[in-house]
Amino acid sequence: MEDGRDFRRWDELIPDTLGLIFKNLPLREVLTVIPRVCKSWGRAVMGPYCWLEIDIDEWSRNRKPEIVDRMLQLLIGRSCGSPRKLCVSGLSGDESTLFIANHAKSLQTLRLPRSEINDSIVEKVAGMLSTITVLDLSYCINIGAQALEEIGRHCKFLTSLRRIMHPLEVINKLSQDDEALAIGKTMPLLKQLEIAYLLVSTASVIEILKNCKQLELLDIRGCWNVNLDEKFVKKFPELKVVGPVVVDCYDMNGWDNCSDYSSSSGYLAWDFVAGDMDDDYADEMLDDFWEDEHPMEDVEMWFYDDVNAVDEGYDWPQSP
Repeated sequence: MEDGRDFRRWDELIPDTLGLIFKNLPLREVLTVIPRVCKSWGRAVMGPYCWLEIDIDEWSRNRKPEIVDRMLQLLIGRSCGSPRKLCVSGLSGDESTLFIANHAKSLQTLRLPRSEINDSIVEKVAGMLSTITVLDLSYCINIGAQALEEIGRHCKFLTSLRRIMHPLEVINKLSQDDEALAIGKTMPLLKQLEIAYLLVSTASVIEILKNCKQLELLDIRGCWNVNLDEKFVKKFPELKVVGPVVVDCYDMNGWDNCSDYSSSSGYLAWDFVAGDMDDDYADEMLDDFWEDEHPMEDVEMWFYDDVNAVDEGYDWPQSP
């Protein structure tokens, strides 16, 4: 013990162990600091072990779309096409969605809040994402019942769907009952469904309950047209219903209000392959991912003391 023979050197740890350790570090450190420590750590970061779960949701908020696209392709490339989880915010362009579908076919969890995906691209890729069990399409204003039906038809193992909207995003819609009916019709294995602020009626929610008999959580906060009879709900003893009354505070994670970047920015093709770059070019490219970070003095602070304020945060807290 005293001569150190019972201790294993950090640079001798197997890559999958290093991957489990490194995934707890901030993204920037994993990409720019860890590779410089030693060759074995660099190889671990370049390989799939660190990228079986890719979560750049927080990092991608308020980033330029082309920067997000490049980062996505870099990390999915390093995962060797085998990530089990992918979380990214504000995905733009059909090309990015197609890239995910073509190169991450083992996904089980996919979270794409605030993305610009639409019904037509979902129709193209749904069949390639059949392994998904957890899906988040919150604040995706360009999709509707058609997309949800395609997802339900192809993603047979889907057990959790998050489809939360902001009141200002649905203010011009008459109804989203067709979305609720599509969910009830095609997603019978759902255990958790969050549809806060969706413009749905009591009748369409009842259809969901009748068809999704394994539901354990139904989040209908802000669905003011829903009035479920207490006796009817008691028919589902395993079900917890949250809402429609909103009794909690909101996370202040506004996005459009604070973003400097237009959603119309064009897609920038990725013209390199991860692992085939020289070190100088790789360093320069990785530095680009953080060049648009704002110093603290440039950050605009938003405060709200009225939950009915027009510009309140876009991201409601997760359901209990």
